[in-house]
Amino acid sequence: MAEPRMERGGHTPKRVFINNTDSYASKHIAKFLSECELRPPAGPEGQTKTGDEEDGVVSLQNQRAEGAFQLVGTASDPPEEDRGFVMEDYRNLNKDELLSRLMDCDVVIYNVTQHADQVEEASWAVSALHDRISHFSGPKMFILISTVMTWACSKPVDPEDPELPFTDEMFRRRRAHRNFKQHIELEKRVVKMGKTNKNFPTYVVASGLQYGMGEQILHFFFKTSWLGQEKEIPVFGDGTNIVPMIHINDLASVIQNVIELQPKHHYLLAVDDSNSTMKDVVKAIASALGPGTVQKKPFEEAFLVQDWSVMEIDSLLVNLRMESAHLKAPFSVNWSCESGLVDNMALVVEEYRQTRGLLEETVQNADPDGDNDDSVAEAQEQLASLKASMERNGGILDEQQLVKVLKDKLTSNPCRNQGFVLDSFPKTYEQAKELFSAEEHDSEDGTSSYSKNITPEFVLCLDASDAFLKDRVMNLPERQVQEHNYGQEHFLRRLATYRESNMEDITVVNYFEELDISPLYLEITSSNEPDCLLLMQKIFHTVGKPRNYGPDIQEVEREQRRRAEVRMKREAMEQAEEESREAEEARQRAARWEEWTKGLEEARQQEEDLLEAQSVPMRNYLVEHVMPTLTQGLIECCTARPQDPVDFLAEFLLKNNPFNY
Repeated sequence: MAEPRMERGGHTPKRVFINNTDSYASKHIAKFLSECELRPPAGPEGQTKTGDEEDGVVSLQNQRAEGAFQLVGTASDPPEEDRGFVMEDYRNLNKDELLSRLMDCDVVIYNVTQHADQVEEASWAVSALHDRISHFSGPKMFILISTVMTWACSKPVDPEDPELPFTDEMFRRRRAHRNFKQHIELEKRVVKMGKTNKNFPTYVVASGLQYGMGEQILHFFFKTSWLGQEKEIPVFGDGTNIVPMIHINDLASVIQNVIELQPKHHYLLAVDDSNSTMKDVVKAIASALGPGTVQKKPFEEAFLVQDWSVMEIDSLLVNLRMESAHLKAPFSVNWSCESGLVDNMALVVEEYRQTRGLLEETVQNADPDGDNDDSVAEAQEQLASLKASMERNGGILDEQQLVKVLKDKLTSNPCRNQGFVLDSFPKTYEQAKELFSAEEHDSEDGTSSYSKNITPEFVLCLDASDAFLKDRVMNLPERQVQEHNYGQEHFLRRLATYRESNMEDITVVNYFEELDISPLYLEITSSNEPDCLLLMQKIFHTVGKPRNYGPDIQEVEREQRRRAEVRMKREAMEQAEEESREAEEARQRAARWEEWTKGLEEARQQEEDLLEAQSVPMRNYLVEHVMPTLTQGLIECCTARPQDPVDFLAEFLLKNNPFNY
């Protein structure tokens, strides 16, 4: 990767604002600028002054440590990764607060290549700054990073010569794609405002499709190729459209040159020299990471890719042949990929692996224009050779053929992308040496004895006692014993051979130790799950976290929906069970209440019947012996109405007592 170039002059770091520092392009531009360093001023003959020649040497060294630029900017979300290259992050600022931050900066950069919603803000920002020129404490610069889509509908330079490219000098002839009308209006506004006052120069940098450093718009093709799940990588449309492109670090270098040089041209094209078709680009990616083949699909299917916005799909389908005339002298762009993505695929793939945290392997490009007939004939010849070898050896490949087949597999894209695990092979020092030996093209200096592309990073040595192994084999099901040929005599003979071979000084483990690859020795003493988990923990600690893709947003959302559905079903089941339980309890309570009420009624009836039965003799006695005389006495009392009715009734009963003999 190209190193950031040092600033030519000046002692004070410039304060640079850039919007959306958490987006792909703005983030990498900000990071690039933050790594630029101040350079001491040149002497009379172009030589750098020493500390004895300049009084401010200490101050200059401090400025060097600070860098040429101090980066600040807006961000939409809290950072998911460390962005130490940005001194200040601004979020949720109103216009007055944002304008105050912009006034504090020497350079204001607005990138509108990814987010259309930033066009309106950029238009407001350049207008607001222009209106406050009289309040500037010093010169300020405004740089708009726009897109070549503002050229998408331009008429050809020469209808009779379609090979003639558009250049920066033709910017007045450009015609925008219908979805980029706002972008071209913004470009015109920025260029116009830069011509009114020398204290506020403005520039438009029309960027080609950006690539590199982990990818953004091309990430779909890189990821699809890397995963290896598709036999052919899709090319949407006919693929013959020429897409202007530029590496993101080259774009950042262009921005650096604009800040340093303040060129007289206010409109610049930032594109590399490639002029590659979309099919060439996708085929190069597929050859470097995937199956090496592509398939044309209707461009409408691009809208099914959830990773892409409509803006990005339009950018992939553009057809423009462009050349940047103003990026030559006096510009000094420190190019990473001047000749384009296809010619520098090895570098870009390595950046992709490093940035995305994927397996770090040296990439060997396959020739996308290779002769298919020769490849088919070569494959048929190799297959015939393998069949003949197996026929000679009773269905088993000889060692030389086995090593060749395995080496071809280890150098394939799936193994380079996702890695590999070799189990029980190679078995000997010589096999390991032959398998991992370096080919002539594997080593740059020709002195390396092994191929770094396919040599394992980790070696795990599992061992167990003879007693444990014998006990384990004895407890295996008969089917597995027959399948693996673990008969007692054969197993003991193989075990003795293994022990004897590992007593030698030259073993497969010694081979890796000679390469400074330290094996991890694991002693297996038990088949119990806790012990196995402990061994796995050691392996995870040694190997480290996975270096591949985690679930994407769609997979995460699907998993979240699945879990939500499972939770809702579980909650619905639990609620149904609760309702059923409550209904059953209510039914049982009602049944018990009914039974209790019925029993209580029966007990009351029995009590009444008993009382009734017990009171019959008493009633009969009263009716027969008491009530007649008492009734007659009461009648007489009511007739006479004496002053003392009780005394009257008592005297009556004494006189008329039928039992008074």
